[in-house]
Amino acid sequence: MFRSKTIFTAMATTVFASLLAFGGFTAATAGTKPSATTQATKEITGSAPIQLMHVHGLAYSVDGKQLLIPSHHGIAVYSDGQWSKMAGPEHDYMGFSATRGAFYSSGHPAAGSTLVNPFGLIKSTDAGKTWQQLALEGESDFHTLATSYETHAIYVLNYRPNTRMPQPGLYVTQTDGMTWTQAAANGLKTKINALAVHPSNASVVAAGTADGLYLSHDAGNHFELRVADTRVLAQWFDLDGEHLWFSSYANSPVLSRLSLKDGGINEKITLPMLNEDAVAFIAQNPARHEELAIATFKRSAYVTQDSGATWTQIADGGATRDK
Repeated sequence: MFRSKTIFTAMATTVFASLLAFGGFTAATAGTKPSATTQATKEITGSAPIQLMHVHGLAYSVDGKQLLIPSHHGIAVYSDGQWSKMAGPEHDYMGFSATRGAFYSSGHPAAGSTLVNPFGLIKSTDAGKTWQQLALEGESDFHTLATSYETHAIYVLNYRPNTRMPQPGLYVTQTDGMTWTQAAANGLKTKINALAVHPSNASVVAAGTADGLYLSHDAGNHFELRVADTRVLAQWFDLDGEHLWFSSYANSPVLSRLSLKDGGINEKITLPMLNEDAVAFIAQNPARHEELAIATFKRSAYVTQDSGATWTQIADGGATRDK
């Protein structure tokens, strides 16, 4: 049986501190002020096999040609059936999320970097080659961060007060971190495990919790329970804007696709065999919507070209697989 202890143990080795309560997060110690706000990298193909030591997110490049998996030691890239790694400083990217125009993340700088620790909110507009620190550097590390693919909305869970967030809670910015608004989060009964934002409507946000899947239509102020009595671990708004993918666990791992119309029909998606494991991250190819990727708590990864009818494993327990 996949007990709660198993989920919490696996969670400790992955990106989201998503099973933490608001008060349980400890911020990193701030480092020195950088001399510049960007850090250049370049992409190379590594000669040694790529190892996924941790999985801290999952996203496709805007052209759909690359699947990116950030971790404690930089970003692994899967493209054309081959794995490679971003060169340069191997930053610890946390809360990694993609929009059509940019990547957003939080986390900690690599050893020897002059960037402030923790990052606060950082942004890349060149597919991860350079990063700009936007806000709250030296103050906050957002493990749970979600973006709206077509808009500028960014939602985060804040666990400790900082200079722009007076108390813990759910916050949203549409100004790249210049201003933040705290959401009331009324209706949520348990702690949030994961967040997702509608691709074109910044006011629609989903929260996966220990007791189900919640949906808000007013920027997180009020939530309605849409799927009850199941532990929801991750979710992703389909880029068609009409469906919500979510992973859950109730005696076994489940991946579902919920219609946001038609009375909320919930379709179960066939998963590959997962041994005491569950889906921790979901991502969709913006160029080919029938292609999706999942990553698990035990650092395995799979892709599907047919919306989940069949799956190809590209990583097994952190060991990557080339075609």
